[in-house]
Amino acid sequence: MTSSDLVPGCFPCDQQAQAVLPPREDVVHTDHWRVAHAFNSTLPGWLVLVPTRHVLSFTDLTPEAADELGGLVRRLGVALEAVTGCVKTYLMQFSEAEGFSHLHLHLVPRQPEHPAEARGPRVFSFLSEDQDRWLPAGERDRLALAVRAALS
Repeated sequence: MTSSDLVPGCFPCDQQAQAVLPPREDVVHTDHWRVAHAFNSTLPGWLVLVPTRHVLSFTDLTPEAADELGGLVRRLGVALEAVTGCVKTYLMQFSEAEGFSHLHLHLVPRQPEHPAEARGPRVFSFLSEDQDRWLPAGERDRLALAVRAALS
């Protein structure tokens, strides 16, 4: 990957360009994908999979990146079950929010006690604009390191 694969001002690209990222922003890193813990989540273990180069849709992925995705999602799902005790994971992709058109996938743990009103697409209620409700950076780092260890 070269810097020409990144777009300045794109949040995922700006993160990717950093020389060193905290664990919460770099749970897993391959040639094609970087996994981060969602910054605006109130739900522990909400992961975001981001291509390491700027793409806007699945059709923009290289064949190698597309092929790697399925195995990565499965391994992360197994790790989330081990770390969070979730009974399943949701996988979603929209990439439509202002400033977040860079392709990204949400891999979200659904807990056994998950409220019915926050299941399925309503799980997005765990993302908040109120920064006081976000999981603290230290907790996101702890979860990131636990997921990383569970992948080993």
